[in-house]
Amino acid sequence: MHVTGETTVGEIVAGDFRAAAVFHEFGIDFCCGGRRSLADACGERQVDTGAVLDAVKQALSVPSSAPRFDEWSPETLIGFIVGNHHEYVRRALPSLTAHTQKLAAVHGSRHPELHEVARLAQSIADDMTAHMAKEERILFPFIAQLSEAARDGRPAPHAPFGSIDNPIRMMEHEHDATGAAMARIRELTDDYAVPADGCTTYQVCLRELDAFERDLHAHVHLENNILFPKARAIAAPVPA
Repeated sequence: MHVTGETTVGEIVAGDFRAAAVFHEFGIDFCCGGRRSLADACGERQVDTGAVLDAVKQALSVPSSAPRFDEWSPETLIGFIVGNHHEYVRRALPSLTAHTQKLAAVHGSRHPELHEVARLAQSIADDMTAHMAKEERILFPFIAQLSEAARDGRPAPHAPFGSIDNPIRMMEHEHDATGAAMARIRELTDDYAVPADGCTTYQVCLRELDAFERDLHAHVHLENNILFPKARAIAAPVPA
């Protein structure tokens, strides 16, 4: 794909997911902030657009069999999101909340920021649990039905929530809130750096938080920048 400073960050990662690793390296948000141009995203992070462009082009120049998520059907995307990312979140949250609470109890006197980390982790766990349930029970089944109807030439199913934009906007808002909470945790922990007096649990917990945020970015990207635009396009096709 041809990438310039005016290409949006979301479009770049949607076209080739290998670009995500480059954006991680430069601290560029490609999920919730995916609608920004690369130049704007680089300006916000105060990094050189040319350097990021060169790194992206180098990453994409190597032949790869990486999935082309933008070419998948909505049903296939939903299956992947639920089976991989939702299941990962459900497995990760109990350990994440337990470890952050333990750190706050044991190390909170010397590192008071850990109390806010534990509070944020619990809030993320509560919000993500409710969020995924809404997607799996309401929005995702409707998107699948909408896609199947369009493919079969049948009328769109009745939407109990009005325009599909209504639940999608709600999910995007919740994505933003969770992303902001994880960004705050990263800030509080100095990019998940283990202090000199950090124990093994401290090290494990910060690695878990880093891994959770990376998965969250990939998870939200698939929804915000690929699945939701596909659903919107099916619901409101461009007139011939």
